[in-house]
Amino acid sequence: MIWIDYVLFGLYFTAVLGIGFYFYRKNTDREDYFVGSRNISASHVGMSLVATDVGGGFSIGLGGLGFLIGLSGSWLLFTGLAGAWMVAVIMVPRIKKLGDTHRFLTYPDFLRYRYGGTVALIAAIISGIGYLGFTSAQILAGAKLAAGSVFSDLTWMEPLHFSLYVMAAVILVYTVLGGLKAVIYTDTVQWFILLTGLIGFGIPFAIIKTGGWHALTSSLPPSHFRLDNVTWVQLFNWFITIIPVWFVAMTLYQRIYACRNEREARKAFFIAGLLEYPVMAFAGVTLGLVARVAFPEAEPEMAMPMLLHNVLPVGVTGIVLAAYFSAVMSTADSCLIAASSHLVNDMIGSSGKSGISSKNAVRISQTGTLVIGTLALFLASSFQSVLEIILHAYAFMVAGLLIPTLGAYFWKKSHPAAALISMVGGGSLTLVLIVLKSKPWLGLDPSFFGICLSLFLFVPLSLILKRKESHAR
Repeated sequence: MIWIDYVLFGLYFTAVLGIGFYFYRKNTDREDYFVGSRNISASHVGMSLVATDVGGGFSIGLGGLGFLIGLSGSWLLFTGLAGAWMVAVIMVPRIKKLGDTHRFLTYPDFLRYRYGGTVALIAAIISGIGYLGFTSAQILAGAKLAAGSVFSDLTWMEPLHFSLYVMAAVILVYTVLGGLKAVIYTDTVQWFILLTGLIGFGIPFAIIKTGGWHALTSSLPPSHFRLDNVTWVQLFNWFITIIPVWFVAMTLYQRIYACRNEREARKAFFIAGLLEYPVMAFAGVTLGLVARVAFPEAEPEMAMPMLLHNVLPVGVTGIVLAAYFSAVMSTADSCLIAASSHLVNDMIGSSGKSGISSKNAVRISQTGTLVIGTLALFLASSFQSVLEIILHAYAFMVAGLLIPTLGAYFWKKSHPAAALISMVGGGSLTLVLIVLKSKPWLGLDPSFFGICLSLFLFVPLSLILKRKESHAR
């Protein structure tokens, strides 16, 4: 990197911080801070949804899949389109009206309305742990990217440690100050940078530098250019592990609440689905194809960063690196505000009760966000690999929360005690299978068995407990 790359990179960070300071002066109460005053347009929410979902992990992961199996790797983000459109059709019409009527701020607020405080608290703890881990993982991912590129020549301090502090500081400043509004509007900027960096600069320059499209087709096996180069088991695992997230992710509920009305909320999720597939899906795997031609012996997920760092011309490198940081930060800020919402709203309790002014309510929310961000920085700096911990928390969250959540939406006989037991049972089985590193039947993901156990616990227990209650009357 030369001076022009650093200038472009610096302009990007300045813009992100500026958005945070701008909304710092706009927030007046907790609704401003956590759900953006429920008055944000579909286009901004839609771009924020896809920026949060794709993030740094999917961006790099898609490149690895493109390296390994070619265009068929795009099916990974087809799950994003399916999940987003299912939410638009099935979930938004139900939760948006409830959220506006009862002034929900979080996902557990919905479970509290349906099942009571105990279930909501347990769900908040499960989800909060997951999002704390997600935040730390994104900070660590961004720090590693910065240490290997922007700060690689640093001599007075270890590059990774310095990068951790820089990434955490930037994310904390604009998220703590601006709340969800800052997160959503920076996500819009970050998604634009990501698309411009990868599609407008990364892909064209990379293809030209590696010999053009003919070099791709002649260097790679024909299966890399088909959409059936993936097993049915792999497709099923992607669907069973990713689509359920759309029904239990705190970040998605906050964006539904933040929309102006039901129509805008549904439109936002339709926009997000299309941006995930085909737009980002094929952009990611195409870069993976080019990376395999340039670095055929590289580790699959490292080939694309190597391609972008070593092949792109001066100036373009800064833009594309900013695109990658955009992907990382757009997920980190959303996870941070979600974890903060759990702490302030669902665990500590409502800071908007009588005796606390709107201004102080915002300060309490900002303090909670700062505490969560500091904990995330500590985790990121204390572990070499946060990813394994995150995956465990992620599986526990999905396997435990999906079935009770669907019951809350669609089944009047759902019982709070059954919801609580199925949460713990389904999530625990998934964790046991992951920790033991067992090989489940037919190669299915452990989350599938956790969801099945959660279902088998939830339905019979709900029927039995409801019957007992009716007899007691």
